[in-house]
Amino acid sequence: MRPLEGIRVLEVAMYGFVPSAGAVLADWGADVIKVEHAVTGDPQRGLRQTGTFKVEGDPNPNVEHANRGKRSIGLDMSKPEGREVLHDLIRQADVFLTSFLPQGRRKLGFDVDDVRAVNPRIVYARGSALGPRGAEAEKGGYDSTAFWARAGIAASLTPKGTDGVVNPPVPAFGDTISGTNLAGGIAAALLKRERTGEPSIVDVSLLGSGVWAMGHGIALSLHLDKPFVAAVLGGHGSPTNPLSGIYTTSDGYHLTLALLQPGKFWAEFCRHIDRPELAEDPRFATVELIGQNTEQAVKILREVFATRTLAQWSERFASLSGPWAPVQDSLQVAGDAQVRANEYVLRAGELELAASPVQFDVSAPQLGPAPEFAAQTEEILQELGLDWDRIIALKAAGAVT
Repeated sequence: MRPLEGIRVLEVAMYGFVPSAGAVLADWGADVIKVEHAVTGDPQRGLRQTGTFKVEGDPNPNVEHANRGKRSIGLDMSKPEGREVLHDLIRQADVFLTSFLPQGRRKLGFDVDDVRAVNPRIVYARGSALGPRGAEAEKGGYDSTAFWARAGIAASLTPKGTDGVVNPPVPAFGDTISGTNLAGGIAAALLKRERTGEPSIVDVSLLGSGVWAMGHGIALSLHLDKPFVAAVLGGHGSPTNPLSGIYTTSDGYHLTLALLQPGKFWAEFCRHIDRPELAEDPRFATVELIGQNTEQAVKILREVFATRTLAQWSERFASLSGPWAPVQDSLQVAGDAQVRANEYVLRAGELELAASPVQFDVSAPQLGPAPEFAAQTEEILQELGLDWDRIIALKAAGAVT
């Protein structure tokens, strides 16, 4: 049994952030009903071009990633008949999950007080750009603005002298991280309700998630009163440890070393690169000397790493006791044997998708495909107890699709 089986989530949300929270809850076993506009659906369904990638036809990974495992109902909440259906759905839900701005929630009648008037025990979860308080609480935003730019991530990754700033690595990068945070908050609120009977309002913002992701760097910046500065591209990494940094292989790939105790690992590492004499080199005899002579060590190691391919180094370092990793692109990650062994990428319908990162009882989540637009409308209405005459009347009124 998955941990959230028996929990029903009503998702009134669009794009990537909040729907990705719904996807995680679905991975954990919740029945997630996605409310989409009766005519246009979630605008994310129209997203075909992301960066240099263009998707033709269906299924569309831009939709599937954040919507797998859900059911979809097409509903016009601006119509009185649609509002009645929404209230019926709220009565049967444990969680109300939304990305709508405060003005939209008030206009359509599903702000906190509206929803709690229908179901006092419901957990009300909101995803926002900039948080629920402050002068900008009613403003919208995306992961590229609130998470990536405003939370300091872009500036902290962009080396000085760069023309412009570093962009997010992939679509919905901040959305997915923030959505996982929101799903965790919802799970905690459900536990609180189970123990105390008291429902909570759960808030997660893109800005708050970005600040949390930057937390270590922000703490250092506040303590030292200076901003975190990106390392120069092509630089080694640590100025006092040749075994903590990035090296280029003969085939143009890279690997990263994170042997943070160079004195402990130096001799073993030298054997793994077929340079055992470096372990006896007086320049590197102690951890202090290694630190003082890091520049010389890095120069030597760069020459050594340039003699073998990434695959050859990966095979050689399989028995190295310290942490290291190949620098992989998104396609290489999907084929990584360790990723596959842990089922971090799974099939969901016709596509393979990244699984949400939490596993229970050493088992991967069960992924289902994202629903087609409004595909379960009739099924959901029948579960609410509506007969066919009423369903047909709702369709005729344009309240449902």
